[in-house]
Amino acid sequence: MRLNLKQLEAFVWVADLESFRRAADRLNTTQPNISARIAGLEQALGTTLMMRDAGSVRLTGKGQDLLAHARRVLDATDALIVAADQKALIEGTLRLGVTEMIVHTWLRAYLRQLKDIYPRLTVELTVDFSVNLEKGLAERTLDLALQNEPFTRLATGQIEIGSYDLVWVAAPGLGLPVVQTAKTLASQPILTHARDTRLYEEVAAHFGTRRDLAPRLVPSTNLATCQTMTIDGMGIAALPSAMVAQDLAVGTLTQLHYDWVPQPLHFFARFDAKRAPRVVSEAAAVAVQIAQDQK
Repeated sequence: MRLNLKQLEAFVWVADLESFRRAADRLNTTQPNISARIAGLEQALGTTLMMRDAGSVRLTGKGQDLLAHARRVLDATDALIVAADQKALIEGTLRLGVTEMIVHTWLRAYLRQLKDIYPRLTVELTVDFSVNLEKGLAERTLDLALQNEPFTRLATGQIEIGSYDLVWVAAPGLGLPVVQTAKTLASQPILTHARDTRLYEEVAAHFGTRRDLAPRLVPSTNLATCQTMTIDGMGIAALPSAMVAQDLAVGTLTQLHYDWVPQPLHFFARFDAKRAPRVVSEAAAVAVQIAQDQK
């Protein structure tokens, strides 16, 4: 029996995820198929690659030795496709995680570009807080995260996307002066991102130093909701300028000038450079280019 790429792919994913079931989910197939591929590979190589015990999977000594070789074969196959300028042959699933800011700025252009380059690549999209995307990367439920710092876990692949400034905005109908003081700003409900996000913590910390003020922070898990509520005159907000650029241009929002704004959001494309397929690092590079083009 001869080995094939699907067998090597199954071997790598079972080893990385330590589970036949999770490997089957990752490769959009069934657990019996994964088991059959591993059995076929072991038969072709004449060795036992892994042991299953009470739901867990562990590599044998030979399996550990051969895992790096299997990765190199798969990487070389991807490199051959790229060198032949046949990226349309690349198929599979890219599990992509993004934060909400990207959804409301350049995600659409990015997905279109990925579709043009890799027409047979399926993108599974997760929109979540950066801290949850970071966890998904660590647990390998995500291949690529487009997220803002701070980070608590290292990523072996990390490419800077860029920074996004925040601006204070309000609905013109509120009749607020363009130049604000802490007192006038705190007199309005302050619409902000969810608790435990960096944006919320910075706003809370800034106004928390003023004992003479009683700011009303109104957190939301959805930045777009903050934007909509601000347009409807339900409060003021500090939002990424890229999100509100159109609203400022057409006059549905007005920029307020105050001598403090939260720090810019620094975004990165993050992935596992040691274990992820080549298409993941290339998708990260596409994200960086699209982000630059949209600025």
